[in-house]
Amino acid sequence: MLIPGLVSVTFRQLTVPEIGALALECGLRAVEWGADVHVPPGDFAAARQALDTGLEVAAYGSYYRAGVSDRAELAPVLETAAELDAPLVRVWAGTSGSAECADRGAVVEALQHAVEHADAMGTKIALEYHPNTLTDTLDSAVRLLDEVDGVVSYWQPRGGQDVFSAVHEVRTLEPVTAHVFSWGPGGFRDRLPLSERRDLWKPVLGELARDGVERHALLEFVRDDSPEQFREDAKTLLSCLRP
Repeated sequence: MLIPGLVSVTFRQLTVPEIGALALECGLRAVEWGADVHVPPGDFAAARQALDTGLEVAAYGSYYRAGVSDRAELAPVLETAAELDAPLVRVWAGTSGSAECADRGAVVEALQHAVEHADAMGTKIALEYHPNTLTDTLDSAVRLLDEVDGVVSYWQPRGGQDVFSAVHEVRTLEPVTAHVFSWGPGGFRDRLPLSERRDLWKPVLGELARDGVERHALLEFVRDDSPEQFREDAKTLLSCLRP
């Protein structure tokens, strides 16, 4: 029940039609459209162009930061998600890690506000699982899921992460989407071919598929931002999804 796809901001240098063509060529089915380049909030023409690619919309990848962004920014984000018929809107849990956050309550309250407005628009709020936010650790992310009724989580690995902790995080969070990439210990600047972490992704994707719930596995952070490497990573992803 895992649907393979990509995050559009993997290729900020490509147009919406070019991303659609590349994804379909690689046998991918879905896309998370990014709000910073490809489908900006309020740009309904861009949203319609994205729908014309023929890819399933996995999510709308916003840069709304709960507790920090002006709440007036939320309406055009949700309106654009509705134009895309996106089932999820990706948001960020503030701009500070859980150990540094001075006002966790403000982030929680803003997320609850976003969830309620998203529900009225027929979509869900999903949290990026990311450093420098309140989802920087598993414990903080689980706490946030308990604090905010109706919010769901993404998952992505840390650089050089071991298999045991990755599978444990996925089993605990039951994320709706995984951002799929391989990093060495150096993180973002240490991007690897996806095949170099097949040892991680085969069991992680197996865990994501274990309960039969439909989820998305979306490629991101391709080495050298290379379409050729992306083609190889797509082959690896599809092979990892086979029984």
